[in-house]
Amino acid sequence: MMLIYTIEDKAAWTDLINRAAAYDFYHTWYYHKLDSPEAARLYVFQEGEHFIAYPLVKRAIPGSSYFDLTCVYGYTGPISDRPFDAQDKDFFSRFKAAFREILEAEGVVSVFSRLHPFFNQDLLLNSFSGLFPNGKSVAIDLRVPIELQRATYHKSYRQQIRILREKGYEVRESKSAEAIQTYAEIYTENMKRVGASDYYLFTPSYFEQLLASEEYESKLMLVYLNDEIVSGGVVICTNKIMQVHLMSTRTEHLNLSPPKLVVDETSILGRSLGYEFINLGGGLNFKEDSLFKWKAGFTKLFMDYNSWRYIANQRVYEELLADNGLHADMDIDFFPLYRYQKPD
Repeated sequence: MMLIYTIEDKAAWTDLINRAAAYDFYHTWYYHKLDSPEAARLYVFQEGEHFIAYPLVKRAIPGSSYFDLTCVYGYTGPISDRPFDAQDKDFFSRFKAAFREILEAEGVVSVFSRLHPFFNQDLLLNSFSGLFPNGKSVAIDLRVPIELQRATYHKSYRQQIRILREKGYEVRESKSAEAIQTYAEIYTENMKRVGASDYYLFTPSYFEQLLASEEYESKLMLVYLNDEIVSGGVVICTNKIMQVHLMSTRTEHLNLSPPKLVVDETSILGRSLGYEFINLGGGLNFKEDSLFKWKAGFTKLFMDYNSWRYIANQRVYEELLADNGLHADMDIDFFPLYRYQKPD
């Protein structure tokens, strides 16, 4: 049986997340309410105590009577009451049949979802088409001694972290209104400097809400120099995994790269709290670009990172492409392709 929950169904959504064998903060009711309160959906296939739940965001396709599904910003994908490598394969088949049926009933043309690099979700989605390799996500293993961890740092990173400490840079946690306001200003400065779209220009209110949830543990790790905040990042901790989220730095301090100190101090904190991994993520738009290389300087641990790009209704998908002057053979890494905006 397939059920669909919305943000109005907080208790049911939260109960399922808490019963999952593995989940991250990206799956929670709270994060979906913050990101997409009107459009968030939790698709749930359940038989007795066993379930597969898939959080997605439903969007109307402009100029048509159809819809597509996407995901919130971050690593989501399906979750289950058992690890996917321990789940019954016949249960997977029944989920597939029920999910395809609900997609057809809801007029859904396509599904896009970033998958979580730690959860083996491909074991479920392999039976569908559309599993797409996006490269690697960078992670740090906190289960090894910190001396071994630091030995994997690029030599220049160890030197820069030492110099930062010698010059008086230090990391502190804070969730005060003043600290959040200052950090939001730094983050906006950072996003404008790199030419990010308006989607990534988060307000102080967004940061306050992100850091206020009781559904996950969150920390604002700030780099200070002479009591002035110059850099930092949001660290969100769920089920043994620390996600380093939304890091940024004041322009005048870029040359010393204070976020390196954030990563190192987060690894110290994570060990003290019993966490096992830090996920630093990948590059911009899944590429092994300068951002990816910066992250890769901390570790030799790289996780396969996939997305699911599923076409539920091939006929309508192709009609939408034609309506927008596009075709499936175009060499454009964008999904669903019918939403691609040609540059002027």
